[in-house]
Amino acid sequence: MTKSVKLNAQCWEKLYNRLKLDYPASYVLIREKTKKTLGFTVREYYEYQPGMVHKKYFYFLDFYDESKKTFFLLKYGEYIGNDSKYQL
Repeated sequence: MTKSVKLNAQCWEKLYNRLKLDYPASYVLIREKTKKTLGFTVREYYEYQPGMVHKKYFYFLDFYDESKKTFFLLKYGEYIGNDSKYQL
């Protein structure tokens, strides 16, 4: 498994909306279809510290194939944006 791509909630929302336009709903919602077709699974993570009013959400795209990860970043890099943190 290759390293994950870390996205904040806003970037994930933009990317998710774009994926829904490009693929049928089942490809985005069903974990095994997402893994087989797009090459990754989505993992939700939230950060909570004492004194915080709201949780801070992050999404990790766990890729299983380096070539699919490269293709994905080339195709959807503009939806990920500069404010997300890549863990390449």
